[in-house]
Amino acid sequence: MKKFMISTVFATCLMVGTVSVADAALGDQTLRSGMNNSDVQELQQALKDEGYFNFHTTTNYFGPITRQAVRDFQRSAGITVDGIAGPQTFGALGVNGSSSSSSSSSNSSSSSSSSNVSSSDRIGTIQSNGTLRRGAVNSSVAALQIELKERGHFSGSTGSTYGPRTEQAVRSFQRSAGITADGIAGPQTFRALGGSGSSSNATSSSNSSASSSSSSSSQVAGVSASYENVIRTAQAQTGTRYVWGGTSPSGFDCSGFIQYSFNQHGVSLPRTVAEMWRSTTRVSNPQRGDLVFFETRTGPSHAGIYLGNGQFIHSGASTGVTTTSMSNSYWSQRYLGAGRVN
Repeated sequence: MKKFMISTVFATCLMVGTVSVADAALGDQTLRSGMNNSDVQELQQALKDEGYFNFHTTTNYFGPITRQAVRDFQRSAGITVDGIAGPQTFGALGVNGSSSSSSSSSNSSSSSSSSNVSSSDRIGTIQSNGTLRRGAVNSSVAALQIELKERGHFSGSTGSTYGPRTEQAVRSFQRSAGITADGIAGPQTFRALGGSGSSSNATSSSNSSASSSSSSSSQVAGVSASYENVIRTAQAQTGTRYVWGGTSPSGFDCSGFIQYSFNQHGVSLPRTVAEMWRSTTRVSNPQRGDLVFFETRTGPSHAGIYLGNGQFIHSGASTGVTTTSMSNSYWSQRYLGAGRVN
């Protein structure tokens, strides 16, 4: 009898344990290569929705394709790139583990946010981080998705990542509003949504002075320098080889090249790309002489000088100093934004 009771209790524990695992929601456990369960399939679907999982169907298995999709998403979101789906990755996807699924969690969050925040307040949040484009991960993206969802342009779960679904929703709204449909949420889109078109990072101010920036001067460290002279100096270095840490015509890395081009005209810039990003003013529409930034690793990690007409000059690791199109398949996917030297 005693043996029977122990066996019964043991079996009951197993059943309870099994139910607990089966009911686990996406985000409740870290997912990595080799795992095989329904959470993996939910992860694949979430990545598929954002345009990172391209296999023809989702499965329960976390293999090389899933790992690569996770790495691609992590790189785009600016978080640790390790191919493991943990709290940081789930957070970027807008997944909360306490719900039955990522979709229901996001939807309940969306519904709560929609009912508790007025549209005007939400639009203020949307504008707070300036121009939004693919790859952005912040509260402004979440607010934008909710606003677009309420207007019938965004479907599915909401999160904080600006992926292909958000880009498509923005295009849909822009077309309906009769404005340029480029999938980028900037001042024009903000105004169409009912906002002021300005943001906390002086995007509006930058745009109002954009038309005269080509012929105007930039003041850095109290010294005036013409953008056109900087561009001529930069173009004169075309063909110079790439050298890691290089800051002279014998060889440049990307930031060394920019620093050199400006320095020749009395303009002092920081040494690293990250510091250049922080020291320049964000602009949504770059003009000649502005800096354009890219994310090849986590955060701002490559930069060049904008030449106008969708072209920029930079020192690439495989090309040396060269002029490249902003629509280049590699660089367009890694574009972070533009900055104006102050």
